[in-house]
Amino acid sequence: MASHTRTRTRARAGTAGVPATAGSSGAVGSSTTGSQRAGGSSGGGLALPSGGEGVPHPQVAEIQRSRLLAAAVRTVEELGYTRATVAHITRRARVSRRTFYELFSNREECLVAALEGVVDGIRGEIAAAGLEGLGWRERIRGGLWVILSFFDREPVLARVCVVQALRGSQTVLERREEILAGLAAIVDEGRVESPRGVECPPLTAEGLVGAAFALVYSRLLRGEREPLTSLLGDLMGMIVLPYMGSAAARREQSRPAPARVGRPVVRGASRAGRGEAQADPLAGIPMRLTYRTLRVLETIGDEPGVSNRGVGERAGVSDQGQISKLLARLERLGLASNTGEGHTKGEPNAWTLTPTGRRVAQTIRIHTHDHRVHTHDHEEAA
Repeated sequence: MASHTRTRTRARAGTAGVPATAGSSGAVGSSTTGSQRAGGSSGGGLALPSGGEGVPHPQVAEIQRSRLLAAAVRTVEELGYTRATVAHITRRARVSRRTFYELFSNREECLVAALEGVVDGIRGEIAAAGLEGLGWRERIRGGLWVILSFFDREPVLARVCVVQALRGSQTVLERREEILAGLAAIVDEGRVESPRGVECPPLTAEGLVGAAFALVYSRLLRGEREPLTSLLGDLMGMIVLPYMGSAAARREQSRPAPARVGRPVVRGASRAGRGEAQADPLAGIPMRLTYRTLRVLETIGDEPGVSNRGVGERAGVSDQGQISKLLARLERLGLASNTGEGHTKGEPNAWTLTPTGRRVAQTIRIHTHDHRVHTHDHEEAA
């Protein structure tokens, strides 16, 4: 599937790497950001810490964006596209409305970004499957298997993107049509596979993709327990039939299924359908993320046994009272543990991350690494 995603960069110095993903061809919402509309108002809620000139710090912004996308997927799954609001999404993500509008122009941009995240995840798995250089039929079969396997592993994402998307706005429906058109273009390559295929009009591929989509839609809508991968043989038979004839179609129907596709690390909203930490770095932890918290967790993770003063120096917090309060809070939340003697014997504290703290720190690293790779990919494509 060819990428239609375009990342928009805030037009200010120091904002590189703070993505505001739009839909295809920039069709989502206005180019004016929420912070511009608000005039930098300090309104209610917790704003993102600054990375310079009032712009959210890139690392925190990327993590908060992932939390919002994860919340958007779950909200749409529960309420549907039409009833899902910004208030629902921010409440589930435990992120302020101000932060939401610093990252997305409107609700629509957020929902389309969630859809794009799933498309990117599937595209990444297809690329990892090593289908390049294979014949048309093998590429179709391999790609279809990856898509069905992905949906079986990520049922929430599957329902949101296949079932709920049909109830979405005009922008969502247009993006869906672009995705289906891209798939139809790949199927249409079957016309050169045989003299029989040459006689097929381009409309054949559109009809086949539409029929396959309808079958997957109906299975997801009914909530059937049988895995979608069980459709592989019949779907391949249906796709091959008009281009290569009934004998080839029967062979496809009787072929054994490929090896099960693994679980590669994927970006953005494709994490949101899972119960894993990648969906929300602070899932189950009653706190909001700040850049200061992020730096403290990274410092303790990099230097187990570091003292209060060492944490403050490396995290850029000069006030020892503030760093002591933050460390105590992390300890109460079960993210950090003081293994030193402390004030009882006049020795410095020695901080280490708990298993939960290590999980959060590792997830933060994954998010910020994904962010750097994602930014590099777009710079290379520019």
